[in-house]
Amino acid sequence: MGGLSTILDRKVVDRTGLTGRYDVTAEWTPAPGPPKPAGVGPATLIALDEQLGLKLDAAEGPINILVIDRIEHPVER
Repeated sequence: MGGLSTILDRKVVDRTGLTGRYDVTAEWTPAPGPPKPAGVGPATLIALDEQLGLKLDAAEGPINILVIDRIEHPVER
């Protein structure tokens, strides 16, 4: 789901229950006008549903965040 997360510019969680790895192809035409972030729009979601049978539902849930509160140069020993 990493590729889909990149396209949609948000975290995608696989709740299909399917196991294994699949190669899939979907085609869509981005909406006319200025490019949107990550090229996502209604056409993307429609293509995923109609061509792959994937329905995406927006939901809230926990995510992993890495917080770096300090960084230092290594000290030579």
